[in-house]
Amino acid sequence: MLTDVQAKKAKGADKPYKLSDSGGLFLLVSTTGNRSWRLKYRFGGKEKLLTFGAYPEVSLVRARELREAAKATLREGRDPGVEKKQAAAARTLASSNTFEACAREWYALNKPRWGDWHAKNVITSLEADLFPVIGSLPIKDVNEAVLLDALRKVENRGAIETAHRLRQRASGVFAFAAAGGLRTGDPAEVVKSLLKPKPKAGKQPALTDLAECKQLIYDMEWERGSPITKLANRMIALTAVRSAVQRHARWTEFEGLDGDEPIWRIPPATMKLALKLKDDVTYEHIVPLSRQAVEVIEAMRTLTGHLPFVFPNERHGHRPMSDNTVRGMMIRVQEGKYNHRHCPHGWRSAFSTIMNEWRRKNKTPDDREVINLMLAHVSEDKVEGAYNRAAHMERRRELAQIWADMLLEDIQPAGDVLEGLRN
Repeated sequence: MLTDVQAKKAKGADKPYKLSDSGGLFLLVSTTGNRSWRLKYRFGGKEKLLTFGAYPEVSLVRARELREAAKATLREGRDPGVEKKQAAAARTLASSNTFEACAREWYALNKPRWGDWHAKNVITSLEADLFPVIGSLPIKDVNEAVLLDALRKVENRGAIETAHRLRQRASGVFAFAAAGGLRTGDPAEVVKSLLKPKPKAGKQPALTDLAECKQLIYDMEWERGSPITKLANRMIALTAVRSAVQRHARWTEFEGLDGDEPIWRIPPATMKLALKLKDDVTYEHIVPLSRQAVEVIEAMRTLTGHLPFVFPNERHGHRPMSDNTVRGMMIRVQEGKYNHRHCPHGWRSAFSTIMNEWRRKNKTPDDREVINLMLAHVSEDKVEGAYNRAAHMERRRELAQIWADMLLEDIQPAGDVLEGLRN
């Protein structure tokens, strides 16, 4: 039997030679002095060779352990050489089927059935919070502990709802991988009960007193900060659209700004609708624009008219404004004044409450339906939806102007908001 000393002293010669151990195991010494362990064995009536690795990385003791394991495989009627190749192929497959690779395949498969905004949100969240932590791991090796650790990092920064959304998306990735035979089980389902509970949804805070609403606009526009953010807030207040609609507004959506009937034609993809309706033009929302809303758009044109979005992202001009931009400034302004009684979505409640109060005072009960239409409270019945999107447009335009005149009375024109930037 070979000794470790013999193996250590083996030197290169004119020709490769063998130092035999036992049971078919030998050390092959090359002409350059490189030494590697080989096992000679027979399977299916043929003589075969199996390589265990280089010496001294693979010690004599370890080489004998590998020999015995190979002999055990032979006794079970299996070829250890074939099994080694299969194991190597499995390792290669695992290294190529990482969590990130599977997640991107899952994303590509599902993207066509999602709206543009949701699709962008899904991949951005994975890239920001899961890929840096578990993206490089083979999908089969991502277990409950690893996934929970990644989600805890999101929870620790206070993003509880984001952690829950990421868990749901990870669950989709694991199901996709399991269907392809790349893993078994769904660790995302196991950790579901271990995440912090989502905060209970409450009513969006809203000021419903006209004087307080006007004061908030005044305070925001005299706050230090970007005029784009200030005009974005003014646009939400004037039109009572959802903040997501304002953030994703494109220049191509505005029509007739230099005429008597300017409108904002909002595509259904950015509206709060069932997924099945988001590609149906029947459910586009038409917003008649007041004179003051047109002034906002024209003021913005001087800043962002060359970009796709009217209200772009501060850092990436070709992306829409962040959903926290207007909200963040609003929170700063309200410190010690309004005690966080208003948020961007609150402009919808403010418009509804104040204008319904106005119609009761002015004894125009039919305006209730008009106000609901202006808030895009649209029926999902196709016939009614097709009728309602342009219904009462003349009256909607009149109410939009009445609201704008009340809200912005004695408040500086939109163009003056830009003066601080120009100076």
